[in-house]
Amino acid sequence: MIEWVSLSTGARPVPRPVATPLVWAAAFVGALLLVALLNTLVGQDRPTLALAVLSVLAALLGLCARFTAAPGTAVLCWLFLNGFAIPPAGILTWAGARDTFWLTCLLTAALIGTALARLVHARAAYRRVRADIGLVAAERGDEPRGS
Repeated sequence: MIEWVSLSTGARPVPRPVATPLVWAAAFVGALLLVALLNTLVGQDRPTLALAVLSVLAALLGLCARFTAAPGTAVLCWLFLNGFAIPPAGILTWAGARDTFWLTCLLTAALIGTALARLVHARAAYRRVRADIGLVAAERGDEPRGS
């Protein structure tokens, strides 16, 4: 007789975040490619579009990163935004209010991506543990607590 057995027995662990240097390397390469693509397609006179695209990149990188990677990710994206997405290209400048706003947007995007990933993983882990408790209680004939 054949007995079907599930290969995934037990609780699966919460996925571990990617190492911070790898996230920063991805931010460096991703920001470089996105800014180059934007400069080619729409030109350097659209920093708002570049900020939006780099904020999406920071949020996506935040989905697989630790919270400690967020400041570095934001700074790397800002460096490419400031250095190559606004004229004159290749020169870093600091315009107090504008660059503070840009850094805040990029940091917020990275933190939101990281927080969202942590919440999704924690909720999935809670559901798996809750299901395992329900299975154990059903096998013993008990009612699970908290129901």
